[in-house]
Amino acid sequence: MLPTLPLWQTADATRFFLMAGPCAVESEYIALHIAEKITEITHRLGIPYIFKASYRKANRSRLDSFTGIGDEKALRILGKVRSELGIPVVTDIHAPNEADLAAAYVDVLQIPAFLCRQTDLLIAAAQTGKVVNIKKGQFLSPDAMCFAVDKVRQSGNPNVLLTERGTMFGYQDLIVDFRAIPQMQAFNLPVVLDCTHSLQQPNQTSGVTGGLPALIGTIARAGIAVGVDGLFIETHPNPAEALSDGANMLPLDQLETLLGALVRLREATMA
Repeated sequence: MLPTLPLWQTADATRFFLMAGPCAVESEYIALHIAEKITEITHRLGIPYIFKASYRKANRSRLDSFTGIGDEKALRILGKVRSELGIPVVTDIHAPNEADLAAAYVDVLQIPAFLCRQTDLLIAAAQTGKVVNIKKGQFLSPDAMCFAVDKVRQSGNPNVLLTERGTMFGYQDLIVDFRAIPQMQAFNLPVVLDCTHSLQQPNQTSGVTGGLPALIGTIARAGIAVGVDGLFIETHPNPAEALSDGANMLPLDQLETLLGALVRLREATMA
């Protein structure tokens, strides 16, 4: 049996939930390996866990950038992770006609930040009945996200998450304003902090997005300290060999140490 969503309602008050996995589905082996490892870690630490991987990457800098291994193939792999490990799964959708397709395999539909104002996309995601995770646009204030939330709720779906992933600062940096977390929690929903995409350095002249993964722990600790409900972390056994966004990902072998420290920090802040 899959855990009942929303998962955050099953967490102990001193815990946060985790969305984590590779940027994209690269192969069945990589997806299952990462999911199994994180499932073991989060079980030991008592952290509710949602496996994350994009079945297709639609927002790429260059035409020759990796976009996926094929929609149906990738979605079947996500479905296998879900059924074999008994864990919920989240993936991105980019157009209204993708909502029902992805919903057959996953539990949470994620709306990319650049698309968070797309009305038809939000309505289509809402109408699947799945949990909808909306990433805050890099160009929007936290307060402005209430309208994206309303589009989902007014379409008959109350299960909404918001994810903070930084605000554009110049051309090649993002800044996390931690005031955004309580501001968006005021909409009476859980807020997630994307610790990896918040550290992206987009628009590089090479056409390959950079990042600052050494600061993932810094961003995560700050989020936990201000009371974020969940964390989003992309991770890979060898980020240098990842087919998508390797410059932003946390090495998988560093995840348990970080999560253990974050659990202790949450417990201290809740004391």
